[in-house]
Amino acid sequence: MDIKEYFARISYQGSYDKPDLATLTEIFQHHIRAVPFENLSIHCGESIELDLEATYNKIVRKKRGGWCMENNHLLSWVLKTLGYEITLLGSKVYVPEYNAYAEEIDHLLLKVELGDKSYIVDGGFGMAYQMWQPMELVSGTDQLQTPGVFRFLEESGVWYLEKVKRKQWVPNQSLSTSHNVDKEVCRQVYLFTLEPRDIEEFRACNAHLQTAPDSLFVTKSICSLQTSDGVRALVGWKLTEIKYNYKDNMDLVEIRILADEEMEKTLKEKFSVTLDKKFVPVNTSRLSLF
Repeated sequence: MDIKEYFARISYQGSYDKPDLATLTEIFQHHIRAVPFENLSIHCGESIELDLEATYNKIVRKKRGGWCMENNHLLSWVLKTLGYEITLLGSKVYVPEYNAYAEEIDHLLLKVELGDKSYIVDGGFGMAYQMWQPMELVSGTDQLQTPGVFRFLEESGVWYLEKVKRKQWVPNQSLSTSHNVDKEVCRQVYLFTLEPRDIEEFRACNAHLQTAPDSLFVTKSICSLQTSDGVRALVGWKLTEIKYNYKDNMDLVEIRILADEEMEKTLKEKFSVTLDKKFVPVNTSRLSLF
């Protein structure tokens, strides 16, 4: 495992001798624009491992992406290598269709200490709820980023992340199945506590999410990547491309349904992903990711 090989993977050519907020932000943004959030291994007959070297080999050498337990585990190694003080945290993701948070921890994120401030770094959420900058761990303060306004709310030691959404302009509205696309103004993302976690604590979750019949990651094949001005995502056969703040505080959402023969080319051209095994797209869940 070589930090310079990782930097080449994310096309980062800046300095990294000083572990400060500017360097952290720059590396983080290069990561989310180079490394997709994806669960394609599940739909190629491969297993997703928590071993750090396996994750490094997959993301850095094979130029694949991964889900939270891969992206953020790798980021924790990168940031520790550069001298940052890192703590692994566990969160429960909000499911709007059930109006509830997950019962068990199902998401890995990072806390970074810089001086007398703490920041949350999460490079493994993907889709339109992916933060683009480290978020200062303060309650009740709006933190404006390109994807929208994020904020934390703390209550009795439990921290809640939410995002204020812009309106969306969807030219081909008939293809949109977004959950309450016009009614939903503020969206809960996940809740977490500051209890330090070890990667071993995520082993059961990692196995469950890729095998349980009702797991979102079993019922949907997902590949999403942040771009310079938005996000693109391939969920099942549906390719969605969002351009943030396209006009008048409104995001442009373009949707296209792909044919089977377009999938391989689209993954390569839009996400720089080439798979070793045959990919079988899936989208049987009604749960919305936007």
